[in-house]
Amino acid sequence: MSSDEASISLLIVDDHPVVRDGLRGMFESAPGFRVLGEAADGVEAVEKAAVLDPDVILMDLRMPGGGGVDAIAELTRRGARAKVLVLTTYDTDTDTLPAIEAGATGYLLKDAPRDDLFSAVRAAAEGRTVLSPAVATRLVSAVRTPGATGNEPLSAREREVLALVAKGTSNREIARELFISEATVKTHLTHLYAKLGVKDRAAAVATAYQRGILG
Repeated sequence: MSSDEASISLLIVDDHPVVRDGLRGMFESAPGFRVLGEAADGVEAVEKAAVLDPDVILMDLRMPGGGGVDAIAELTRRGARAKVLVLTTYDTDTDTLPAIEAGATGYLLKDAPRDDLFSAVRAAAEGRTVLSPAVATRLVSAVRTPGATGNEPLSAREREVLALVAKGTSNREIARELFISEATVKTHLTHLYAKLGVKDRAAAVATAYQRGILG
């Protein structure tokens, strides 16, 4: 096997050119990695992933022009082979949970030491879940006490999506009715599931009626 075949191929997604350059330089100077390309937002990331077929995508979350969670959901929907490793400044529940639920393999903060980042990419390439300690703690507490994330108010758009779900509307029909993409519908669902502390549509509707959000 040639060294190229043995190395892990990467796509770097971040809206800051300086960050992309830094990451590219770091991985290209280390043995065992190949950077195939870069993207400045989630939409471009999905397009580049389809063309380049990387092993691992390093994904920022908050980017103008297309966020990371939408991109992860779309990559998952398309059955992309790439494993997504979120690399972000944010470790709040509203960022962490949706990213993991959308299909991210791991979640690391940008202040992670260089060697931790290399290890995380290797682990992600093998399909192992990698979480920074702060994120792991949050996820565990969110899973143990769904109610802890279950009292956050729903946004107006999340209520609209929930009302349509209660009528038995499919994701595709919701997208058409609200003039948004199916990936965005899934993101709204992921957010409202996290806020209600539930795992699926049926439980979301039941909980919403129970709390007087619907009805």
